[in-house]
Amino acid sequence: MIIDVFSDPICPWCFIGKRRMEKALELNGLAGKVTIRWRAFQLNPGMPPEGMDRQSYLALKFGGGERAAQIYDAIRDTGEKVGIPFDFSRIKRTPNTVKAHRLIRYAARTGHDGAVVEALFRRYFLEGEDIGDTEVLGAAAEECGLDGATVRGWLAGDEETDTVQEEHDFAVSMNIDGVPCFVIEGRYAVVGAQEPEAFAPVFELVEEEKRQQAGP
Repeated sequence: MIIDVFSDPICPWCFIGKRRMEKALELNGLAGKVTIRWRAFQLNPGMPPEGMDRQSYLALKFGGGERAAQIYDAIRDTGEKVGIPFDFSRIKRTPNTVKAHRLIRYAARTGHDGAVVEALFRRYFLEGEDIGDTEVLGAAAEECGLDGATVRGWLAGDEETDTVQEEHDFAVSMNIDGVPCFVIEGRYAVVGAQEPEAFAPVFELVEEEKRQQAGP
């Protein structure tokens, strides 16, 4: 089974959705038995390359810190239920995520993409690091078993930038206007950070189709 996950590493619901997907796989006996492909989606496609001061971003997106605090309080509460101790107060900059998406694609070449996705979520939401910064991305890569110097040099170029944009554009063309979005076997979608139980009917449908295709 293949699951394409459209997400953005600065999306808190994507972090929550990752945990819930993992739980769903565990509950349905599929942990370690599926191929997960991380696909690029940019919540802020117009973000300047250097990112933006966090407070300025919140003012633009939510109209100010008070409204943002209400939203993030709710997210924090949900995060606690899935074992994610969000610490939004540590985030000082909202980054452009193109480089982060490029790193995920680079890591996929050697099967390290899942670890890199987890590292990016943790560094951003728990430690407040700027995951648009090449040095931070290099450190995340090293943590996941990749060569940091090689990664930093690679990120200094523009390889895979077009692919990241193409994936984002494809998602938009498929009417994916928010993430996470889990596309299973290229045909069925679970939209949003759904509870683990929401995945079961889709998993069962896919498994039944495979049994029918295999025949008696």
